[in-house]
Amino acid sequence: MTTLNRIHQAAKAEFLEKGYKDASLRNIVKSVGMTTGAFYGYYKSKEELFEALVGEHYAYLLNCFQKAQKEFADLPHERQPEVMSDISGACMFDMLHYAYEHLEECKLILCCAEGTKFSGLVDVMVEIEVEGTHAYLKVLKELGRPAPQIDSTLEHILITGMFHTFFELIIHEMPLQNAENYVKEMRAFYTAGWMKIMGQ
Repeated sequence: MTTLNRIHQAAKAEFLEKGYKDASLRNIVKSVGMTTGAFYGYYKSKEELFEALVGEHYAYLLNCFQKAQKEFADLPHERQPEVMSDISGACMFDMLHYAYEHLEECKLILCCAEGTKFSGLVDVMVEIEVEGTHAYLKVLKELGRPAPQIDSTLEHILITGMFHTFFELIIHEMPLQNAENYVKEMRAFYTAGWMKIMGQ
């Protein structure tokens, strides 16, 4: 194992146990058996080290979600009601499988990132989903289908709850097969609820 790998392994253990804010760079360096000066040859700060662990995984999850939103928005309007559930479902399974392949790193993002720029993943996704929901309501109106005004507070609560429900599977490390089944059930539950609220 290279020194860099040992730093990453020690850092993951420290961050997972204590979270970013309470993690000690001194403990990480000490557990690897190196000096702080030697560590700074690899990273300039605790923040930079955390970003090295989670940055690409945060980007993957967010990009996966944004790509699905764009793919849906770019469809001909008349097709959107037909495939609404399919595209979002494929994205959720993609994110689930990716998270299980990179479980520790994704748990760092979801549970241990307070104090870093990676702590707001759910909030960012909620805002994207809210925008997507509003765009879809406009499409329904264009198509002459029911598109009732949704209370903005209720909308925010429901969307936030949906993402927290999804990420709970990863946080609690459900067996993958169980998690896949829960995603199917969760999607059925939320799809039916949204269809009802949207008058479809």
